[in-house]
Amino acid sequence: MFLGIDVGTSGVKAILTDAQSRIVDQQTVALSISRPHPLWSEQNPQEWWEATLAAIDQIKSRKPAEIAAVRGIGLAGQMHGAVTLDKNNNVIRPAILWNDGRCEEECRILEEKIPALRKITGNIAMPGFTAPKILWLARHEPENFAKIDKVLLPKDYVRFRFTGAFFSDMSDAAGTLWLDVANRRWSDDMLAACGLRQEQMPVLREGSDVAGILKAELAQRWGMGADVVFAGGAGDNAAGAVGIGALGEGQAFISLGTSGVYFAGTNQFRACPEKTVHAFCHAVPATWHQMGVILSAASCIKSAANFLGASSDQELAGLVHDDNLNLHNNVVFLPYLSGERTPHNNPAATGSFFGLTHETTRADLVQAILEGVAFAFADCQDALAAAGTDADDIMLIGGGARNRTWGSLISAALNKRILYVADGDQGPAFGGAKLARIAATGEKINDVAHRPEVTKTVIPNEKLKNYLSPKLEKYRSLYGQLKPLYAYGNHSQEKV
Repeated sequence: MFLGIDVGTSGVKAILTDAQSRIVDQQTVALSISRPHPLWSEQNPQEWWEATLAAIDQIKSRKPAEIAAVRGIGLAGQMHGAVTLDKNNNVIRPAILWNDGRCEEECRILEEKIPALRKITGNIAMPGFTAPKILWLARHEPENFAKIDKVLLPKDYVRFRFTGAFFSDMSDAAGTLWLDVANRRWSDDMLAACGLRQEQMPVLREGSDVAGILKAELAQRWGMGADVVFAGGAGDNAAGAVGIGALGEGQAFISLGTSGVYFAGTNQFRACPEKTVHAFCHAVPATWHQMGVILSAASCIKSAANFLGASSDQELAGLVHDDNLNLHNNVVFLPYLSGERTPHNNPAATGSFFGLTHETTRADLVQAILEGVAFAFADCQDALAAAGTDADDIMLIGGGARNRTWGSLISAALNKRILYVADGDQGPAFGGAKLARIAATGEKINDVAHRPEVTKTVIPNEKLKNYLSPKLEKYRSLYGQLKPLYAYGNHSQEKV
């Protein structure tokens, strides 16, 4: 048996799989986010640990024999979060998350200090990355910065609690701005720009390699053996790619999670930072990937459920189906609820509805949200194309993939075939379980991380294409016209 754990933003998800990567059981435990100031987004790492323990405990209560048979554990998780530990391995302050936008000035400073930053890291310095967060601490919370003995990413903090060891993997580390991505090693220059040294960083491993052994007291808690290994693991998107076998050149998927990702595998390091395309290491050796990233995807529906008074995001999304789409809906939604990365790199951008009338219905608003996220992926597709990447078929994964109408709208907006695959909605935790299997058994990567069965193919619908095409142009025009106004919402980031 193998266990995959995704330390996400909205929850921790654990998946138990057998020797053939069939899902035996799973459990999700919800998490909360703190936003104490405008643009801030933080979580308490202790909550990740408690949620992880609760998820495994609940699976054990249902499947005690299967949990006891676990041989390997693979961690996936939200990328970029800054977890700081002191010399006693205590958390210094709440973790600053990937969707935190306070570090725009620090990004500018890093680009000025290290002219080769984009060549080394393959990316523009963006507020979501880890390095500017630590530089922000040095400038705004020097008393906390001075205490730093280790800097970890979210999943790697959970690994430390499991194993007592400090490891990270190449894919997650690539999102820090401290990695020499082409050479898959920490960059001394990038670390020094933030006042850090290599000794303060975790040891790097490939995602499919062994990186830690489960502590004896935790093995005893769940009845496991004394030799349960941890895989190096992966950032959430690379783990999702492992789950559906998107490893090689041109193999692409869209992930509809809290955030949204348009992901394409590459067989070499191919950076295009000027188009705000991320170029990261993949979770398996000698492989890289490119990504266009939008900061709000399925979370747009969750937020709308709050302000529209729905009992759940599922209830709200259920108002719109393929057979009741309003092809005369003039409402346009900009999904920039947490700012935006690709292609705008604008943490101050905010969400908007445009085109409301007395006749606008809740269903029209929900449809506009689904369309707006699809349009954001169309922007990502253009950025990836400019970076030299294209794909004929795109797999759709993540929790939002359960909404098949969303897949129809994305297919039409991108003019691409959309593939649904078995277990595609299981996301990064499923990929984590596969990495655990590889690390524990030594099986070949391609024998484990292959594409699952395609369960449905969506071909672009001509009527939807004709309806969405002019709305996409309006969507893009609205951002350009609103951009000068976003600065007025960028309140002081000074400590108060």
